[in-house]
Formats: sequence, C-alpha cells, structure tokens
Amino acid sequence: MSDATLTDLYEVTMALSYLREGMERPATFSCFVRELPPQRGFLVAAGTEAVLDHLAGFRVGREDIEVFAEVLRRPVRDLAPLLDLRFTGEVRAVPEGRVVLAHEPLVEVTAPLPQAQLVETFVLNQLSHQTAVASKCARCVLAARGHPVVDFSLRRTHGTAAAHQVARLGAMAGFAGTSNVAAAYAEDLPAIGTMAHSYIEAFEDEEAAFTAFARCHPGPVTFLVDTYDTPSGVAAAARVLTALGRGDGSAIRLDSGDLAQLARHARAMLDNAGLPQVRIVASGGLDEYAVHDLVASGAPIDIYAVGTRVGVSADAPALDSAYKLVAYDGRPVMKLSAAKVTAPGAKQVFRRPGLLDVLGLADEPPPEGSTPLLEPMMRAGERRAPRPRPEDARRRLAAELAELPAAARRIRAPQPVRARVSHRLSVLTERVRRRTEREVLAPYA
Repeated sequence: MSDATLTDLYEVTMALSYLREGMERPATFSCFVRELPPQRGFLVAAGTEAVLDHLAGFRVGREDIEVFAEVLRRPVRDLAPLLDLRFTGEVRAVPEGRVVLAHEPLVEVTAPLPQAQLVETFVLNQLSHQTAVASKCARCVLAARGHPVVDFSLRRTHGTAAAHQVARLGAMAGFAGTSNVAAAYAEDLPAIGTMAHSYIEAFEDEEAAFTAFARCHPGPVTFLVDTYDTPSGVAAAARVLTALGRGDGSAIRLDSGDLAQLARHARAMLDNAGLPQVRIVASGGLDEYAVHDLVASGAPIDIYAVGTRVGVSADAPALDSAYKLVAYDGRPVMKLSAAKVTAPGAKQVFRRPGLLDVLGLADEPPPEGSTPLLEPMMRAGERRAPRPRPEDARRRLAAELAELPAAARRIRAPQPVRARVSHRLSVLTERVRRRTEREVLAPYA
C-alpha cells in the first residue's frame, strides 16, 4: 500500500466520478486558514516540504486500487480508471518559515481535476499540523526573549512522526535543540537531555546518583534536583560539581513547583557555593505563556525546556484550514455558504515592508515596493525549487517576526495583522458572486 491511500474516502469517490465524466481539465485549489485561532497574531508557514515530497512521488498503484475497492465494497475493475494516476500538476507555495495571515494561501495546486482532488487530504493534514506547531514554537522563542528554548515533547506528542515534525519545526523557529534522538540525528540538530526522577530514585541518595552520572558522562552535565526536596537537591548538586571540578558548562534542572521562586533560591545557593557559571534549566508543563511570565518576573532561568503543551499546540491544536476549488477549466468559482465564503481565482500575496500584505490575483502586477509571497515549487509534477536550507528558513523567520507589529507578537491578547484585498480580486469576487447567484441560485428561487 502506498501513500495514495492516505486520503478521505470522498476524495476517491469524487476523483473516480470526475474521470468517468471526462472532467480532467486543469483545476486550481487554494489552501488557506480562514481565521487565526484565539491568542494568535500570526501563523508560520510549514509543511510545504512534506507536501512537495508527497506530490512528487504520488501514484495510484494496483495495491491502492485493491484497497479502494475493498473499502467501497466494489469490484476492482470499477476502480480501474484511477490506476496509475500520478500528480502532473503545478504548485505555488509559501516557503517554510515565512509569516502568513488569515485568508492568505499557503499552497495553491493546479492540476487535472481528479489529481488535485485526490491529494487534498494529505495537503491539509501536513500544512495544518505543521503550521500550527511552527506558530506555537515561534511564540515560545518570542516569549523567551533570547533565552534558549529546547524541545522535550517526544513522549507526549500524537505519534512519533508528529514528534519528529515538532523537533524540526522548533529548530526552524529558533530552538536550541531537542531531546528526540532520531530527529536530532536525521535533522542534524543538537541533542539535549538530562536525567529522570527514576534515575535519582534508583540510587541510595541524590549525591550518589549525581556522582555516578558524572562519572559515566565526561564534560558538562545537568542534574535534576527536585526529586525529593529542591534545596537539598541543589546543595547535593553543588557538592558534586565542586568536588569533581565540573561546574563549567553544567546545569541543574527544575521540573516542578514555583519555578520562579525556586530558581531564585537555587541561583543564590549556586553562587554562594562558588558556582556562578552553573546554569538553571526549567521544565514541567511549560509553553509560551509560562515562559513569558517567568521571563517577565525576572526569574534567573537560563534555558527553557518545553514539551507537551507545545508538541500538541495545546491551546490551539487545530487550524480552521481549507482546501477550496477556486478555478476549473479557466472559470473562476467560489463558495457562498454562510461564514465560509471563498474568493475565486488563483491568488498571490504581495508583501510589503512591515508585513503590509495585499491579497490579490496571481496574474495581476505586484503593487509598488512589494514582493510575491507564493513561489513556483512544482511544474509538470516535478520539484522545481531546491530544498531550502534549515538555517535560511530560520533566519527568514526571525527577520519577519521582528518586522511584525508589536501588537501581533504579543503572547497574550495579540492583535492579528490582516491582509488588504486588491481591487482586482474584489471586482472578480463580486462578478463571480453575481454570476453564481444568477446561474445557479436564481432558477430555483
């Protein structure tokens, strides 16, 4: 079974009907987020690379046809029109690591209608999840105000594939590393980790545990100090680090309790022990809100380890994303249903300094001083754009976040930036609306 079966059933039934009806002219679908989730002033485009990889290798094989037939309870011969269907279309997309706003296309797919329809589910799946997580990670970096942030999310994400994405997207957003060994190796990221409470409990006392750990691992170490009593744990860590001369580069980790108060107490203890160079790592249910509050309080925390809440984007786990037909066979189309109206035609986002975006038509001239946001990524089913380097995406995102209005960057009660709609797109939208009402709705009024 190939990735062609990673789709919703109605994509299969629609694509089959299109083929039987001879409806194979080019169709353009636009994938966008209707409205930002609460507490979001912006989104970060992500998932594009996974989409491009999927489309470049997309093919409906014999095994896929057999699966489709089985789930539809129909003979395999009925699904034969889908056999060997490949993606031969074009893709324009926002490169990963760019800030995007509501209603701005992340991706636009133009391909023969059955092809463009059949890949909808996978496109939405990858763009929705990865954009939600990348946006959450970017907010954590903003909240940390220059302090390193690391990913500890592997154990509680919704599957290991999602955890790998979190590690990669965190790095793109500016994270300093990940605890995920597989992702660190595959993505060439710094691997970061400490120890668990179970390790401490396995020894007679904390000092014995810390000594054994340091004996096993040369170089800087990080001791978890809150298994029993945090001040006692800090004192034990200080004694071991002093005795072994291992203070440089080492750290202690606080994982529970009033982290701000405990960090202040721990910092004073370490300084009094002659260990001002030992850093403090905080973890334990942190997200951008907790990090923001800790930084604002002046807590002497050097590194923030974020996990569960960030890995699942707990406060906004889903995006109001859509993959909508905007043109078929040269005819712009739109949806008129309440609260889900779509704008017709292939589109482009024209970005001006300060993220003063204009949402317009793909074929209209760019406004003065603007650059197109969507770039050609695929043509004739083949990738045309080189795979971006992670460091380039990271630099681009940092620059665009800095350019956002301060109100949009706020962690609490942000004010989202909105794109302005071009005159040509407004005119086309009104024309298509009137045509649809006249040709589709009027006969039944």
